[in-house]
Amino acid sequence: MSQELWQPSHPTTLLIPKARGGRAQRAMYLLLALCAAALYLTGEPLVPTARIITSHIVALQIGVLLKGTCYLAEEIFHLQSRHQGSFWRMLSACFPLRWHGPVLLACGLAYVALLDGDGQPLNFHLGLATLCQLLILTLGLHKPSAVEVSEMSERSKQNVAHGLAWSYYVGYLKIVLPRVKKSMEEFSRANPNVLACRETWKLHILVPLTCDIYDDLEKADSNIQYLADLTEITLTRAGTKKRVYKHSLYTITDEDNKVWHCAVEYATPLQSLYAMSQDECAAFSREDRLEQAKLFYRSLEEILKGSKECAGTYRLIPYEESGEAETHFLSRNVLWHLQQQRHEYTMYEGNQPHNPSMTLSSTELNLQISESDLPQPLRSDCF
Repeated sequence: MSQELWQPSHPTTLLIPKARGGRAQRAMYLLLALCAAALYLTGEPLVPTARIITSHIVALQIGVLLKGTCYLAEEIFHLQSRHQGSFWRMLSACFPLRWHGPVLLACGLAYVALLDGDGQPLNFHLGLATLCQLLILTLGLHKPSAVEVSEMSERSKQNVAHGLAWSYYVGYLKIVLPRVKKSMEEFSRANPNVLACRETWKLHILVPLTCDIYDDLEKADSNIQYLADLTEITLTRAGTKKRVYKHSLYTITDEDNKVWHCAVEYATPLQSLYAMSQDECAAFSREDRLEQAKLFYRSLEEILKGSKECAGTYRLIPYEESGEAETHFLSRNVLWHLQQQRHEYTMYEGNQPHNPSMTLSSTELNLQISESDLPQPLRSDCF
């Protein structure tokens, strides 16, 4: 096997987006300070400047109230079904009165107090502001950008991917993962020469970001061959008596014809994302599918990291196939993760979630890892 395959860093770490930080908010504060400084340097009189600023803020708040009124015209017909017959609940959903109401009142009073008679009555100014805001609403200029929609969906956990990840965890992984090592231990006792490496006694979950899933792994890559099934898990679940859960064990051959063994399967919820992108009724584009697949991986990773009962029982393998057709792309990715597990050592196994950033290469540190489950002292020839 070539050495390039076993480098400790993996390119798929660059494919998964991290959660958005507060840079946009900090940029707003910076621009606000720069704008205030620029206005101060103009040397304009304070009172006319304050009057103009309050008039602009009043106009913006009027726009919020007008938009809420337009939504109210629709929501009044859904009072029972969407708002449980509560007028206050409906008004709260249409009008964000927590901040906009007091701001509108304060700015309105300030504008009236600063009004020095520019030849136009107050109601004329309010009428112009209302007209401008209605034009903005009619032309659809008030709608949030794609980035704003994406950020709101991520923060509120309303993405399709987030729901699929939780469903996959609660309905499947939380059930089977705590029993994986026991199944492999039973198989190892019956076949002592197959599962010799205890570090790989995990369920390896393939997460193709293209959502392209093969029902038969042997067709996806000829270097991956079915070996046997692990011990079945039988449970009564959701009204089904003796529901069966099981995992398949595969042999994976590397470029040096060395045989590796592991339990591997696809993350099945990705099939739903793929089907949605193929169905016109779902209105789900390929770009949406790719974004949701990445968020699915990130959400699933966060969920599993917080699960103590699943610690040390899984290995997520995200990948994005390159444009060029590679016959053994999948097997090389799985082998990379199998080899990495040989170099990983967790100080408090079972008490802390798996941290991929702790991965070390053989050239950095030569570890002696015991076959026992108990933590053992580290030895290094470098010291």
